[in-house]
Amino acid sequence: MKPITYALPEFNFASREEIRRVQESLLPGQMKYCYENSILYKKKFDDLGVKPEDISTLDDLRRLPVLMIKDDERQSQKESMEQYGHPFGIHLCAPVKDVFLTGTTSGTTGIPTFTYTFTKADLDLLAVPLGHRFAVCGVKPGDRMLFCFALGVYATSMTLWGIRHIGVLPIDVDARAGTHMILQFAELASPSWLACTPSLAEHLAEKAPTIIGKDMFKLGLKGLFLTGETWATIPEVKQRIEEKYGCRAYDFWTPAGHASAISCDSNDYYGLHGIGPHLCTSFEDLIDPITRKSIDIVDGAIGEMVQTSLQRKACPFVKYAYGDIVQIFTKECPGCGFKGSRVKVIGRADDMLIVKGVNVYPAAIREVVNKFAPDVTGEIRIILDSPPPRVVPPLKLKIEHGKSISPEGLSLLGEKIKGALHNTIKINPVIEFVPPGSFEKSTRKTSIFEKRY
Repeated sequence: MKPITYALPEFNFASREEIRRVQESLLPGQMKYCYENSILYKKKFDDLGVKPEDISTLDDLRRLPVLMIKDDERQSQKESMEQYGHPFGIHLCAPVKDVFLTGTTSGTTGIPTFTYTFTKADLDLLAVPLGHRFAVCGVKPGDRMLFCFALGVYATSMTLWGIRHIGVLPIDVDARAGTHMILQFAELASPSWLACTPSLAEHLAEKAPTIIGKDMFKLGLKGLFLTGETWATIPEVKQRIEEKYGCRAYDFWTPAGHASAISCDSNDYYGLHGIGPHLCTSFEDLIDPITRKSIDIVDGAIGEMVQTSLQRKACPFVKYAYGDIVQIFTKECPGCGFKGSRVKVIGRADDMLIVKGVNVYPAAIREVVNKFAPDVTGEIRIILDSPPPRVVPPLKLKIEHGKSISPEGLSLLGEKIKGALHNTIKINPVIEFVPPGSFEKSTRKTSIFEKRY
């Protein structure tokens, strides 16, 4: 198996300590730049009584409290619109005229933010790891990649920069164009690779025989790149998608334009391999999502990832708790031998539920349910009668049962699933089974919640 490598070749021969020294050589300059060029960061630092020169090591950085969360970014945006007539926030450090590309978050949890705002220099820096993620999995110059996400002023548009950087032609079809259009281009353009969300990949495989008269595996794709949802991390889901397409499925990630990462070519899932330590300190900074205290970076540690830029010019982040709950791995990858940091995304902080004092993430529920395939399709919905995170017990689940299970078998299946959920994540839900295909899938991110409030 070909191992995952870093975007910058010099890191492939560096120890963790040597990589840390590179990051610490970049950190003071970035802190000084943010302090001198951003209204927001100057105020944050001054309020803490901290000067840029006080932050010269990763330990110094970890001792700082979180300076920004999503609501702070929204407020920063609001203030910049009111005061300066632009939406990029008062954490913008570069002149507005130097903004070269911008992309917002999806807005699924509130007003979209212009998190993905870059100068030309930012994009040129970011293009290398963005493209390397694909190249290291076998994508070659001259290949075509069917790229199906929400395009335009959206975060995913930045990835096109990396695809073109490695000499690959993106066939970029806006996911909102619908299933027929995407499948039509899949047949017309004869792409070698497909990039989309896991739920869209499954939806396309389901609809392809009807719309284009053939199964997706007959398109001869070399591989899939999946992001936007955690489902690709579940072994049963990963295997199911790979069987439907007849090729490997990779998980990729670049939250807030940081922590660029890719999974390796392994039958098992060993997490997202961090290939760009020169971009940020994200793999070196975790906090407890409840207490907000720093967590030691040791193999297996779980916490909320905190984003700090190391070289960004337009909208750099300093101690931004972006909401991703991850488990970090510092030991060599068992699958490919990669020696750098890896993470498994457990869920979003704003998706966390609290049931009888137990913190529960939707991905953990779905991972348990998927172990009962083919008696289940793997599709579930969590019913919320009131706003999260607190849930008045019992937690209510809708689960799509498989095509072949008999009505008599559903009762026993329900007891088995409830037992497994109680043993693994300490919940005792009420389960309602529904027929296969009951849940509508989105061409963007498919929500796991059914909100009744």
